[in-house]
Amino acid sequence: MADFLFECFSEEIPARMQRAAMESLKDAFAKALAEARLEYKSIRGFVSSRHLAVFISGLPTQQPDISVEKKGPKTNAPQAAIDGFVKSSGLPLDKLEKRVVGKDEVYFAIAHKKGQPTADALKPISEKILAGFSWPKSMRWGAYDVAWVRPLHSILCLLDSTVIPVQFAHLTASNTTHGHRFLAPSLITIKAPSEYEAALEKAFVIPCPDKRKAKIVELADKAAASKNLQVRKDAGLLEEVMGLVEWPNVLVGTIDDKFMDLPPEVLVSEMRAHQKYFALQNTKGEFSKHFLITSNMTTTDEGKAIIAGNERVLRARLSDGRFFWDQDRTVALAEWNKKLQGVTFHAKIGTVADKVVRVTKLAVEIASSLRGADTTKQSSLDRHASDAARDDSFIKQVERAASLCKADLVTGMVGEFPELQGVMGRYYALQQKESAEVADAIRDHYLPLGPDSPVPTAPVSICVALAEKIDTLVSMFAIGEKPTGSKDPFALRRAALGVLRTIFENKLSISLNSILIEASYFGSNGKITKATSTWDVVGNNKQIIGDIYNFFLDRLKVMLKDQGQRHDVIEAVLANNTLDDLLLIVNRVKAVQAFTESADFENLMAGYRRACNILAIEEKKDSCKFEIVDSAALIVIEETALNNAIVKARPIVEKSLTSDDYPQAIAALSALRNPIDSFFEKVMVNDADEQIRANRLGLLNGIREIMNGLADFSKIEAPATQKKAA
Repeated sequence: MADFLFECFSEEIPARMQRAAMESLKDAFAKALAEARLEYKSIRGFVSSRHLAVFISGLPTQQPDISVEKKGPKTNAPQAAIDGFVKSSGLPLDKLEKRVVGKDEVYFAIAHKKGQPTADALKPISEKILAGFSWPKSMRWGAYDVAWVRPLHSILCLLDSTVIPVQFAHLTASNTTHGHRFLAPSLITIKAPSEYEAALEKAFVIPCPDKRKAKIVELADKAAASKNLQVRKDAGLLEEVMGLVEWPNVLVGTIDDKFMDLPPEVLVSEMRAHQKYFALQNTKGEFSKHFLITSNMTTTDEGKAIIAGNERVLRARLSDGRFFWDQDRTVALAEWNKKLQGVTFHAKIGTVADKVVRVTKLAVEIASSLRGADTTKQSSLDRHASDAARDDSFIKQVERAASLCKADLVTGMVGEFPELQGVMGRYYALQQKESAEVADAIRDHYLPLGPDSPVPTAPVSICVALAEKIDTLVSMFAIGEKPTGSKDPFALRRAALGVLRTIFENKLSISLNSILIEASYFGSNGKITKATSTWDVVGNNKQIIGDIYNFFLDRLKVMLKDQGQRHDVIEAVLANNTLDDLLLIVNRVKAVQAFTESADFENLMAGYRRACNILAIEEKKDSCKFEIVDSAALIVIEETALNNAIVKARPIVEKSLTSDDYPQAIAALSALRNPIDSFFEKVMVNDADEQIRANRLGLLNGIREIMNGLADFSKIEAPATQKKAA
């Protein structure tokens, strides 16, 4: 068995491309080796700012021999066909095999191909991978007719101790590479692939990205602890810094006191975006004036010169932040708002100012709809929002927050740091004496920012956040900008998931369809006109609303499946087209799934399916529905018992569904099991007497209707089908 090492040494690879490049190189070699019939024990990738490598252990020294057979014509075929096959196979006629295939005797040519040495196979494999390797962005340099992410200086290619002379443009592979640019710039000779990692570490390069990341975390935690502080977690920054350094050294710097009155988010953005510094905090989570520098050098002065240089650069950066902070606060948010008329939201929709008009009106409508009929089944937030919705001050807060929610987009600070949109709006609102509820809503209306981001929880924030995302969805659907396949340039799927998460995590009972209709009515005021969209004359297009609602349901299905809900249960509940409250849908799905796991369910479903099957046949035969039961015409005790059970259960189920009390509805349905079982055991449905038959079919319709009130149970798969699907 042999080990293989392949490395590309280049100028600095952008940090954001490194890990993907490493995985792509591993995948390319894994696929190529499989095609070449070369099995291996393990494969590892390495990447740093200048090194991209793959190490493969346990390769055979030679490809296995193979036999390739080719089917030819029948032995009694015309001679010309046989001669042609002999010529194409390269074998004489007496070396061809004869086999019986069905009723015919057929010629087969068997060619035995000897495997080539692994070293010979690896040369074209490596060259093909180099020629076809794809980068998000690449460049050409000098007079060389090749493209790579950055100028490529050398290639290392070893099979055990043997150099494989891979060629790429002007380069021929060797067994040498380089260490750290400053700490160990001399050539390093790698004698065997297994020595690669240790040799680079000796030359001040940690080639394993995860090992390098762990080292940064270790050093950062140690440096923070020296000041009795903690590192503010930032996975994205950690991944980026890991790609910038080969031999990490973490140092502690200090922010000048004159900048400490700036908002912490401004300080963090300045440090993170431009300088890649880690922020620190105390045990209470309070922002510290100290920060961490991840250097790519070790120095004799314990990093003093590096710290001083970085502090000097940071002072200049923070001076810019100070300028924007001071200038922005001299202008009222309402004045900034006027400049939104010059910012285009979408060419076919209008400006951001137009969007603010629509969002404000919709947010007020949502605020009004938060009233709950029964506060006993509401969360504390629901009750808070419901009570607040009855208060004009709450409506005014929602209206004020929505009208100012985009004002900070045209401020100097957000122009410099777009990631601070909303955050700076909150600070400016508080400085201008807006209420805390309004200020927080300006910040939080962008939430959630992703699947792991928190959702807004304050009532005012919820109203504005829902309005902003729903308006985006309605506007984009109105002009035909729907997500297609994997393409979603306006992040509409994320917006829909944000709406769903906000509703579910806050336990909000709200009619989504009604809100979508309200959103569509604001088209004319928001500059969406018939000429630029598919709105009808009154500004409300049912097709668009239906498409958006179905778009939400598709996202909901995915969300519920990810939570472990059965697909057939989801479809059964959604088949009830009277449902519009998304929270009610989710609660009902969970209740029905729990019902399917109860002891009574399968027996009850057996009776339900039998009733539905009989009804389908008889309704088709008679071309009518059997909806009336004449209790006076019931002649058998079992049918009387079933009718009484249905009559008793129906109001309980209807009331339970109205009050969202699914356990009570399920208990009432479960009580039907024994009467249904007895009915089918003792009663002949299709009696010769037409009146008796119609009466009994009416009972079966009663079973179907009362169960379908909860969900369309015909969509629930039988156990065998479920097992097969799983």
